[in-house]
Amino acid sequence: MLSAPAGAETLALAGGRVYASPDAAPLVDAVVVTTDGIITAIGSRNEVQVPPDARVIDCTGKTVVAGFWNSHVHFTQNVWKNASTAPAASLQDHMQEMLTKWGFTTVWDLGSDPRDTLPIRKRISAGEVLGPSIFFAGNIFPKGGHPAYLPPELQLPEAATPEEATQMTRVYLGMGLDGMKLFTGVYMGDKPVINMEVSIAKAAVDVAHAQGKPVFAHPQNKTGMETVIEAGVDVLAHIIPGQPGYSPEQLAKFKAQGIALIPTLSLFAKTIGGPALAARLVDSGVQQIKAFSGNGGAILFGTDVGFTTIYDTSVEYELMRRALSEKEVLATLTTNPARYFKAAKKGRVEKGFDADLVVLDGDPLADVSNLAKVAYTIRAGQVIYRKP
Repeated sequence: MLSAPAGAETLALAGGRVYASPDAAPLVDAVVVTTDGIITAIGSRNEVQVPPDARVIDCTGKTVVAGFWNSHVHFTQNVWKNASTAPAASLQDHMQEMLTKWGFTTVWDLGSDPRDTLPIRKRISAGEVLGPSIFFAGNIFPKGGHPAYLPPELQLPEAATPEEATQMTRVYLGMGLDGMKLFTGVYMGDKPVINMEVSIAKAAVDVAHAQGKPVFAHPQNKTGMETVIEAGVDVLAHIIPGQPGYSPEQLAKFKAQGIALIPTLSLFAKTIGGPALAARLVDSGVQQIKAFSGNGGAILFGTDVGFTTIYDTSVEYELMRRALSEKEVLATLTTNPARYFKAAKKGRVEKGFDADLVVLDGDPLADVSNLAKVAYTIRAGQVIYRKP
């Protein structure tokens, strides 16, 4: 995680509606004060005194919520290459287009070249680039499992044995990465899916869990999903498009093991096949989300952005609303990931919490589309995006 950036200041968000959490009653005509990257006061306008040195942001008619998490992104586009020396302006412009414009203050990168992407985090922390807190996961593919949608010349980390998976995981985490992603099922185009052996997946999981790090998985099919369960993976990085719904036995195991789900519905709605196929995949995904959430499983927001160029989050919110209430969608962005990833001071607008905040032009609990109407994104007390 990142500390308060060099540009953190005393802020006062004044006059807006504040949801401390998705389940909390709104506090109207409220003031939120942040100092040194921390929320130091919250209350009605007649209860909270605005510090004389504060930068005041008029939030009249707007809504303040906790900063958003995107738990499935990729820093793989050409703009991120050689991020240690690339011009800060180009990095920041694309960061805004892809993430901060949409309210994201914390993200999980589920696959990129650490040599390119770890410097991004360093430059954000130094205040050179305005951006979110970034967690990075290392990737492992099964032997021969080069996805059909990735360039064939791209060199991918493939593990043929548990010993190789163990070593790869140790190397990744030793580089400073924060978790792992396993391709337990790989899409091979018109060829059969290649699945990772349970023993290989479990070897990586065991190393990551011994260091307190989470493990994500790309399951692709039923066999890949069963490997997730047997190996003890923490997070399903996608729904399983086109597959039948989860069985009662699978749902029981998800719940018992605390497995979470990142749907990425817009990925399947907008990038795969024609309208008829997309509709079938989305319908299948919506049913999977309903079953998973209804069984008590944690749903985490994620879009696979960076792999896709669907930066606008409106489609994902619209599709998720078919399965979840407005409050539940907001929770996938805030309280759910903060709780799941044990970020004790994130996910809520409360005194003493990190000053990760989003100012929206409308009330997201009245209309889920308002989640995409971001006026300000604030991370650790610093404005990292302001709507022109």
